[in-house]
Amino acid sequence: MADDKKAVKDLNGVERAAVLLMTIGEADAAQILKHMSPKEVQAVGEAMAGMTALSKETVNLVLDDFCSVVDEQTSLGIGSEDYLRNVLVGALGEDKANNIIDRILFGRNSKGLEALKWMDARAVAEIIRLEHPQIIAIVLSYLDPDHAAEILTALPVNMRVDIMMRIASLDGIQPNAINELDEMLEKQFSGSANSLKTSLVGGLKTAANILNFVETTIESEILDKVKETDEDMGQGIQDLMFVFDNLVEVEDRGIQALLREISSENLIVALKGADAEVKEKILKNMSKRAGEMLRDDLEAKGPVRVSEVEAAQKEILSVARRMADSGEISLGGGGDDFV
Repeated sequence: MADDKKAVKDLNGVERAAVLLMTIGEADAAQILKHMSPKEVQAVGEAMAGMTALSKETVNLVLDDFCSVVDEQTSLGIGSEDYLRNVLVGALGEDKANNIIDRILFGRNSKGLEALKWMDARAVAEIIRLEHPQIIAIVLSYLDPDHAAEILTALPVNMRVDIMMRIASLDGIQPNAINELDEMLEKQFSGSANSLKTSLVGGLKTAANILNFVETTIESEILDKVKETDEDMGQGIQDLMFVFDNLVEVEDRGIQALLREISSENLIVALKGADAEVKEKILKNMSKRAGEMLRDDLEAKGPVRVSEVEAAQKEILSVARRMADSGEISLGGGGDDFV
């Protein structure tokens, strides 16, 4: 029983969601997946595909946790939003539930723009590359930062700086303008588009979020050119960015939580190119045995390409940002405003 409880505790929100979906039947699971974003579907799908044999007791404990959350909630005495939030967080974990709650509560059901979220980055770049840079900026602001970063990288080099500056300059868009853009895109995919109620897209934070996911060399090139044109804007974007070295500013409990969510192989590769201060920050938040093993692995690891180190660091930072967005950790330093 103790082993089963430990097994449940070791499961993150996505894995618990996978267990739940695998026990409620294909039809009901399919209905739930319809309300998830492409990235959420992929994450839960990968968790389901990689789910090893769990004991019956472990599965029951996961379901009991879900049921206890539902049983403790009531629509009497609390708002429906609170009830919905608590139930979904209990079922899917806070990071995944928040995205679903946004779409349910704020009506983010734009078909044309939503369709882009399911498409390959290069395909999206091909669709929008001939549009006015302002249109491209709005589209990228609407998409998830990592997806937008891939699209930006796939666009012509001479467009990137202009688009990034337009993203940073955005200060909200009229719903009608978003709706027109949505309808324009929807015509390319057939059908009709629904209106958007949310118009808060763009700004320095959005630009920083996108650049956080862009390959380091491209990121530096874009940022340098933005500074050449507008020093204040470039510095504003840089101040809101969170890079791997900033992990030294994260509190110890945050580092410990982050370490539970990332793979040891990724960590080893990422630390091969990290400053000594970052390495020590990581090591001091591990058990003595785990720290010794990590040191041994780092020494045994042969030369690693810079591109591989940067990719591993970006992946870890992606996890850190998701955890910060869900309130699990707080990113310090330049990331204060990011959180």
